[in-house]
Amino acid sequence: MRVVIAEDNVLLAEGLNLLLSSAGFEVAATVSDAPSFLAAVAEHRPDVTVVDVRLPPTFRDEGIQAALAARRAGPGLPVLVLSQYVERTYARELLRDGRGGVGYLLKDRVSRVETFLDALRRVADGGTAMDPEVVAQLLVRRDGDPVDTLTPRELAVLRLMAQGRDNAAIAATLVVTERAVHKHIGNIFQKLGLTPDESGHRRVLAVLRYLGGDRDQPAPGVPGR
Repeated sequence: MRVVIAEDNVLLAEGLNLLLSSAGFEVAATVSDAPSFLAAVAEHRPDVTVVDVRLPPTFRDEGIQAALAARRAGPGLPVLVLSQYVERTYARELLRDGRGGVGYLLKDRVSRVETFLDALRRVADGGTAMDPEVVAQLLVRRDGDPVDTLTPRELAVLRLMAQGRDNAAIAATLVVTERAVHKHIGNIFQKLGLTPDESGHRRVLAVLRYLGGDRDQPAPGVPGR
């Protein structure tokens, strides 16, 4: 799996390079600024990218802007964002196209190597991997939002889905059976109007609606409880 890294901190960049290489990834390029990142993506066509939100020269939002530009040039390009802070506007913008392949992790909260690697693989596969703090800050609902029709248990399941948990992990966290989780997910799909023939992965689309990434799309008809 080919990776392009955009990180200006030399020690962190080298650490990511060694970590990913030892885990079986091919690090095609490690760059420290936005123009170099866009050039590397165009040249290497990576399977997934890792991008720091703040890059030179101003260290404000060059990284996230470059990630958005790369996804516009190559729709669906998997991007895992690393940040010290939650940049809510840009996080939502990354989710807005509804294609998935998006992760947003806070550097200070990535405490296990395997957690990071799992998140990167999920993003590369077109899924999502969102830090719980990012999820919390994105949850600003609008009136009539179909997510508001979900039960507390269904919301708990969807919240864990947004973090990238699979059914087994959700069942273990909520202390229920996988069969119960499967049933809750079916109810979530129904209430959000996600039919089996919906274009895209229904699991990803459900998470995007939960996080508000498709707010410009008309809300689907929602059956009553």
